[in-house]
Amino acid sequence: MSQHPELNVLTATCPSRTSLARIANKWTAMVVIALSGGSMRFGDLRTTVEGISAKVLTETLRDLERDGLVARHAYAEMPPRVEYELTDLGRTLDAPLRALGRWAEEHAVEVIAARETYDARP
Repeated sequence: MSQHPELNVLTATCPSRTSLARIANKWTAMVVIALSGGSMRFGDLRTTVEGISAKVLTETLRDLERDGLVARHAYAEMPPRVEYELTDLGRTLDAPLRALGRWAEEHAVEVIAARETYDARP
C-alpha cells in the first residue's frame, strides 16, 4: 500500500476524492445508514431504501464492498442467502452520515422555502 503524505481532498489528483465522491453519493449514504442497524438481505435493503432500483443497489453494494465498507456473506443454503453488513471501516461512516441525514431532515422546510424563493425570482 502506498503512502500519501499530502492528502488534500481539494487537490485534483488526491486519491481521497474517490472516497469522498463515494460517500457523498445519496444512495451510498442511505445504504450505510440502513446497514448501521445490522446485516440485511438484498430485498430488505431495497425495501428499506425506498426508491432505489435493483441495478443501482447492486452497483452501490459492489462499490462499497470494493472500498472495504461493506462485507457480502453468501450462505450455501437452499434457497441461497446473501447478507450485507458494514465492516469496521464502514461503521466509521455511521455517525457522520446519520448527522447529515438528521441535518437534511431538520432543515428540509428551510431548504424548500429557499428553493421556492430562488425559483420565483424574475
